[in-house]
Amino acid sequence: MPLSPGESPGFLLWHATLRWQRDIAAALAPLDLTHVQFVLLACTWWLNSQGEHPNQLAVARQAGTDVKMTSQVLRTLENKGLVEREVDPADTRAERLRVTDVGADLAPRAIAAVERADAQFFRPVPVGDAVALLKRLARPEA
Repeated sequence: MPLSPGESPGFLLWHATLRWQRDIAAALAPLDLTHVQFVLLACTWWLNSQGEHPNQLAVARQAGTDVKMTSQVLRTLENKGLVEREVDPADTRAERLRVTDVGADLAPRAIAAVERADAQFFRPVPVGDAVALLKRLARPEA
């Protein structure tokens, strides 16, 4: 017997995801970032802060995004002056990504805005429970 929409985990997840995406988009709008731009900027900034000089494949892996789409969005971040590409001294055919000073100023502010939106969205659930469930759903093999 089929579940009613209000009892379907997938349907409820769909609606929760749409609401969460709207909340994140609203939090990032004043910073002139889309959600995917935020994710790629934040991942690049985080990798740089760990002493890494990632290429776009490494950033895509960190973000869990498609490589081709990652390339297009990184180009947009470059045009905004938030990220720049540098020739890799170890392989002149490769390019490494570096967050600019403007990007390094924006990334932590954007992360804080997203964290505030997340805290508000997940407020009804203890944070440890939410993180445990989401880790399990994101990586069921782990």
